[in-house]
Amino acid sequence: MNHIDYHDFLKRYRLPEPVFVTQPNMPSLEDYQKSIGEIWENKWLTNNGYFHRKLEQRIAEYLDVKHICLFCNGTIALLVALHALRINSGEVITTPFTFPATPHVLYWNGIRPVFCDIDKNTFNLDPNKIEKLISPDTKAILPVHVYGNPCDVEKIQEIADRHGLHVIYDAAHAFGVRYKNRPLCQYGDISMLSFHATKLFSTGEGGALVVKSKAQKERINFLKNFGIASQEMIIGPGINGKMNEFQAAFGLLQLDTIDKEISRRAALTHTYKNMLSDVKGITLFSDKPDVQPNYAYLPILIDPKLYGMTRDDLYLILEKCNIMTRKYFYPLCSTYSCYASLPSSHPESLSVAHEIANNILCLPLYSSLEMETVQLICNIIKDLKISK
Repeated sequence: MNHIDYHDFLKRYRLPEPVFVTQPNMPSLEDYQKSIGEIWENKWLTNNGYFHRKLEQRIAEYLDVKHICLFCNGTIALLVALHALRINSGEVITTPFTFPATPHVLYWNGIRPVFCDIDKNTFNLDPNKIEKLISPDTKAILPVHVYGNPCDVEKIQEIADRHGLHVIYDAAHAFGVRYKNRPLCQYGDISMLSFHATKLFSTGEGGALVVKSKAQKERINFLKNFGIASQEMIIGPGINGKMNEFQAAFGLLQLDTIDKEISRRAALTHTYKNMLSDVKGITLFSDKPDVQPNYAYLPILIDPKLYGMTRDDLYLILEKCNIMTRKYFYPLCSTYSCYASLPSSHPESLSVAHEIANNILCLPLYSSLEMETVQLICNIIKDLKISK
């Protein structure tokens, strides 16, 4: 790297303002002010108000699902999903290549995470390594559709059925993804969606559970509202997980433009792929014929031997160019001090996950990102390779 003239390189490529790895698609301020005006007039701020009910109905229609429960955020939603299935002890098999919330909700429910290695092509839980981790204490499997890329849902379900286990999907990245013309969030016992500000579809903060039955939806609605069934009846120890009216109103406006958001991201993604496909040492996800993607993220995998530069080197150079990328997910959850001592956290058992985590980089992707900026990012990555 020493022979690169960084002064000249930064002079050519450094942007005057930072380009962030993600940015929310903001609705019209005027439209949102109108919604806020209605909330002001109604004086109904939370507890299943008009905007909450309307958003729940419209998301269910958009996702083509029957039963959905809205939450204040995805973490609380996942926490309640475990409680709703009465999983509050024992072990749950999950992936170390995920956001901290995934194993943390297990801890908060008194459950021990058991980390399973991931598939080198999908970055999702490797179904071929699940069964050897099942013990008499195993209660469920908690896979993650990483970057919105579907897990091997058929194999995972076969394993779960054979051993009598629940399957809860962390579908935080998978809003709107379809697999074999079926909504991805219909798979498993419950799927959790995140509507955080960094997500494809956002309510600022927020989340949801997609469930199988009306009875399950009713139980979850009680659990997310302190267990309150009526003014004089508490069915159990619930929690406060409700989405408020301001979040719901924001989400309704976001839903109006979600298809445009996905379409724009698709165009940007295709530009990334077209420009980087011939760069040795850079690997991007290939399109799958049976998947309708949502283009939520743009991850690249860097082979330092073939590319001539490590992921961390590229990350720092892009940062100097005012382009903010993200090592998503690094470090692995299994390396956190709270989980590192678990038997399943041993690096030798998670070799693929460690390799991916050490070489993954997510590039900027959102609808307001200029095509010229994407082309610039690609040219930087290509130019650095040429300079080796």
